[in-house]
Amino acid sequence: MTTQTQSDLLAALNTLKAKEWVDLTHTFGPDSPHFFMFEDAEFKTLFNHDDGFFAQQFSFAGQYGTHIDAPIHFVRDTRYLEELELKELVLPLIVVDKSKEAGADPDFTCSKDDLLAFEKENGTIEEGSFVALRTDWSKRWPDSESFCNKDKDGNNRIPGWGLDALKFLFEERGIKAVGHETFDTDSAADFRKNGALHGEYYVLEQDTYQVELLTNLDKLPTKGAVIFNIVPKPEKASGFPVRSFAILP
Repeated sequence: MTTQTQSDLLAALNTLKAKEWVDLTHTFGPDSPHFFMFEDAEFKTLFNHDDGFFAQQFSFAGQYGTHIDAPIHFVRDTRYLEELELKELVLPLIVVDKSKEAGADPDFTCSKDDLLAFEKENGTIEEGSFVALRTDWSKRWPDSESFCNKDKDGNNRIPGWGLDALKFLFEERGIKAVGHETFDTDSAADFRKNGALHGEYYVLEQDTYQVELLTNLDKLPTKGAVIFNIVPKPEKASGFPVRSFAILP
């Protein structure tokens, strides 16, 4: 590496550090909301400072807290988490704000028409982007009852993506990945109607990843930010808690 290259790299880093950084990740623990089929996380103290050092043991499903799903999570014979390339995890970020719609209707399902309306106001969704659906559902965290939002029949009432919207994003706009503030890609209404998470399967079938249970999307601009999804590399993992953050323009 030449001195000029080193200088350019450090200058870029200083530029980034001068920007505003926004954490998009929930702090999670044993009592945090999670997918109903998973056991609660368990945090155990192995040694404390009386032993000379503090060390803990953590037990939780890979899809716990703000987390990243690798393609293998739903699709056979596809990539594990460790196989995602570093540059895939850093992308231009577009935030589609549908918080008013979700606030008025917890069964809100983002459609292609919703995205076309978004584009009419904000311009075309650029190829290669990470598109996050803002519903402000994250503001219910960490209250599990509020987050699951069950009706009198025990059904979750949670907003999400519609399959037509996802197909539009990947097939017509050429985006790279998606994220959202809820447990699942699909709205709970679509899941009840279809009996399966068709939207989530479709996203992961594109040989890409998604990030679930994002937060602080309300602190981001519609366009211009960059998202970083920093995650460990457990062997043959389908997903893992992620530290997602955005750097604002």
